[in-house]
Amino acid sequence: MTNQHVLAAPGVAPPRRGRWLALAALLLAEAMNLLDATVAQVASPAVRADLAASDGQLQWVTAGYTLPFAVLLITGGRIGDILGRRRAFVAGTAAFVLCSALCAAAPDIGTLLATRALQGASAALIIPQTFGLIRAMFDGAERAKALGMIGPVMALASVCGPVLGGVLTEADVLGLGWRAVFLLNVPLGLLVLLAAPLVADDRSPARPRLDVAGTVLVAAATGLMIFPLVQGNDVGWAAWTWLCLLAGAALFAAFGWHQRSKSRRGASPLVEPGLFRDRVFPASLVSVLLFFAVTNGLMFVLVLFLQLGGRTGALGAGLGMLPWSLGLAIGSWCAGRYLVPRFGAPVMRVAVCVLAAGLAGTAMLIDAPWPALMWPLLVSGTGLGMFTVPFFGTALSRVDHHETGSASGLLNAAQQFGATAGVAVLGAAFFHLGGSGGTRLALGISLGLLVFVLALTRPILRSR
Repeated sequence: MTNQHVLAAPGVAPPRRGRWLALAALLLAEAMNLLDATVAQVASPAVRADLAASDGQLQWVTAGYTLPFAVLLITGGRIGDILGRRRAFVAGTAAFVLCSALCAAAPDIGTLLATRALQGASAALIIPQTFGLIRAMFDGAERAKALGMIGPVMALASVCGPVLGGVLTEADVLGLGWRAVFLLNVPLGLLVLLAAPLVADDRSPARPRLDVAGTVLVAAATGLMIFPLVQGNDVGWAAWTWLCLLAGAALFAAFGWHQRSKSRRGASPLVEPGLFRDRVFPASLVSVLLFFAVTNGLMFVLVLFLQLGGRTGALGAGLGMLPWSLGLAIGSWCAGRYLVPRFGAPVMRVAVCVLAAGLAGTAMLIDAPWPALMWPLLVSGTGLGMFTVPFFGTALSRVDHHETGSASGLLNAAQQFGATAGVAVLGAAFFHLGGSGGTRLALGISLGLLVFVLALTRPILRSR
């Protein structure tokens, strides 16, 4: 192996057992991040009722977490390269636990949104380290087995998240109500920290420097794009919202110039400009952004529709989204086990069509009793699961070895940025009309975005 690594506490457990306990901690940290996003979505109507949150503030309960996560994800990976991935992982987990407790104790909506942003920043320090730490601890067949466990764990978390959010909110454990969904991270995070000494240390031998200016530029650009999308309905789309969008676009252009300039000087840019030498990676980047804008934004909208429309409570909304999560697990398993090995990357195109069919069915049945939505939601989730299995490997197929880290981080950042933008745009569409009309509008926008995703798969697949 090229990276130097040692077990920090070899006496705690036999090496083999210690490695698998360490892997369990890394997977739990990954699952904790996904659980936090889904349980918070289910609990958001209860947050609104308790803290008198506006429509825009309700969107920020979700977007305020995913935005800093997306912006700082690549920088978090670089911090792991510089300081050591285990050290960054432990620091991020400790901060995440603390911020979760602060979210649970928030006395008002402003405090909750601030601590949610800090939570997202902490997650950006945790998630980029897990892949490198797994590579440091395992070789050969064991490494493949360890990496292969990520998908099932994520699928299980996606299935459990909505239901768990509904149970914790509606059960009103110790009178905590929605606050219990954030306290859930405290015992989970403490378990991760207890097992952290077993994790092998790992760091990049190159020790790249942080691109502080690049990070500031992309953070400012992203914030200027997302903030008016979330707040637009609340302020009647005032002139400043459009000025913010234009300023954000200008800063993204400045960020691109800055990255090319650093690359020409031989410095360490935040994003490798060589990734954009042909159409494949840019098409992949836009595809993942649009695809996860649809899936994450719609999950937010559907949870609100089920609760704010008076059809069901938090537990019913969690159970109502269970077919979506089950479909994701089924689609991922079928694609990984049968479809991709036999048919390869073109499975992506079929997956987009399956998702679109499920969303069209949801739109047609939106006024039916909510159990009728189970079947189109199951189909939608299946399409989501089928897409993710072949996509990331295909997107990275033409990336040079030295660009893999930057490309992976950028794809993950685009996924999170898409999730944030989806909550902002589709949430705004829902609140604009409200009820089934707003939900149909969000579904219609989503179907339009999926047409673009389907078109973008063409240059991606032609490259193979």
